[in-house]
Amino acid sequence: MNKDASSSRMLPLTACVAGVIQRLERVPYALLAIPLRAAVAAVFWNSAMTKLANWDTAIALFTDDYKVPLLPPDIAAYVAVSIELTTPVLLVLGLATRPVALVLLGMTAVIEVFVYPQAWPTHIQWAAMLLVLLCRGPGWFSVDHWMRRRLEGPEW
Repeated sequence: MNKDASSSRMLPLTACVAGVIQRLERVPYALLAIPLRAAVAAVFWNSAMTKLANWDTAIALFTDDYKVPLLPPDIAAYVAVSIELTTPVLLVLGLATRPVALVLLGMTAVIEVFVYPQAWPTHIQWAAMLLVLLCRGPGWFSVDHWMRRRLEGPEW
């Protein structure tokens, strides 16, 4: 097979790949933000449900294993479960998305540094999703977007 025949076969493939990439790049961010918000919400909601399923065990974990600095274990457990119960609801609604993402990034950093440093691959995934939400917001399918449009008018 000569070089010209090989390159002529590559043209349709290259055009096909370019077409797929163009279609993917046209996917609105708002559609991508929905699963980002839901994925992060699920992680933290599930963690809250685990703690609430056996509160005595949760307190024991904060006392013996988690070693969060500056806070007594019972206060740390209450703070953690409060964040894990409220922020997922806010994320799913797309309400206060950027502040929520910042709070969860902070919580992720505390978990990474003081609780499970060996779980850094998972924490990087959480942080990546949260950074996108922090930088780009919740998208147009959110309470944040609706409220901003109401406050600033339809030109937003």
